[in-house]
Amino acid sequence: MTSYLVDDHSSFDGSLPVPEASPQVSQSTAVPPIHVAVVESDAAARARLAMQLGSGVFDYEHFGDFAARLGGTPTIVVLGPSCADPQHLSSLAAVLQPRPEVGAVLVAEELSTELFQQAIRSGVKDVLAAPVDTAQLQEACRRVAESVGAMGRPSDGALTDDEEGDRGRVITVFSTKGGAGKSVVATNLAVALAQRTDEVVALVDCDLQFGDVAVMLKLAPQHTIVDAVGAIDRLDPGFLQNLLVTHPPSGLRVLPAPLEPAYADQISAEHVRTIIATLRRVAKYVIVDTPSYFDDKVLTLIEDCDDVLLVAGMDIPNIKNVKIGLQTMRMLDTPNSKIHLVLNRANTKVRLDVSEVERTLQIKAETQLPSDIVVPQSINKSAPVVLDAPKSSIAKAFETLADRYIPAKTKKKR
Repeated sequence: MTSYLVDDHSSFDGSLPVPEASPQVSQSTAVPPIHVAVVESDAAARARLAMQLGSGVFDYEHFGDFAARLGGTPTIVVLGPSCADPQHLSSLAAVLQPRPEVGAVLVAEELSTELFQQAIRSGVKDVLAAPVDTAQLQEACRRVAESVGAMGRPSDGALTDDEEGDRGRVITVFSTKGGAGKSVVATNLAVALAQRTDEVVALVDCDLQFGDVAVMLKLAPQHTIVDAVGAIDRLDPGFLQNLLVTHPPSGLRVLPAPLEPAYADQISAEHVRTIIATLRRVAKYVIVDTPSYFDDKVLTLIEDCDDVLLVAGMDIPNIKNVKIGLQTMRMLDTPNSKIHLVLNRANTKVRLDVSEVERTLQIKAETQLPSDIVVPQSINKSAPVVLDAPKSSIAKAFETLADRYIPAKTKKKR
């Protein structure tokens, strides 16, 4: 029997709970009860999806019936395979896009680039392939629950018109392959920029499970991004600035990743968006290190930032992953002018030519970083190579990259 989302007794009973707040996260950030619904015309498929989600789930044969019952309550809706055709997807946008409190997960018989693109543009948060594993479906709903639960909070990091002109520049450093040198690029660029200006330069480690920024800069942080999430409802520039740890040699301000991987699950894309938006009001430049995969937080960072430094190594698996990453960003309408390819170890003699890589990726390598033994040496010293070996070829390449943002002639002497 179909149930209705707006009934007083209809709160979801917890069989699909959102992650509980950790001891480091304020209870004020706890997500309120979230309704869960399934929409699917095939009765057997609808029943199977509802069973996978547990008790207390509302089921609808038609999306129109579901939409008619929406009452402003945070809601997760799982859309079955019958909703995956283009006609259904086009009708979803009118309901989902104006309602940030509704998060949709689409289960489709066949995944394709066109389907994924249309679903995301229609307001769907995640797309899964049928038949979907129960744990995978519940995990997707948990992720979406975090984003819809964060909607409507007063502190969303939005800027007033007066503050808009003072926004700092956000540079997201991303790679689709681990070991490409992403964190090395992020830390050295951030340190180089911090040395060139008296204004605040901030580095945020958004590799929330295995971030290495604090280790690479030899920092022992008292606060991490978890503390910012714990105060998300009252987060302001002054409070956030107090959480940043200073890198003494350069003056760089750092917001490290959580000290334990388990805390990563309690940080949502909306949390990240609020923190970065607030940092824009604190720092002239905000450099963000990321994990080597796409998730809702990375997609949010790519969407909100001013520049994406896409780091690639000189090997076939790396180039293959970068090409997929580029296709994904283009599919999500990321402007080409925003994406800047950084080729790491570009002079390595591996029978792979830079021009061949550029031709494969259909993008020019704006920055080429040479292979240099001083890089692993500096990493093992927990010292950025631009400070540890400033005359090396790789340090000069990082200085050239920094020239893109602050010309060397204005370099500040510390």
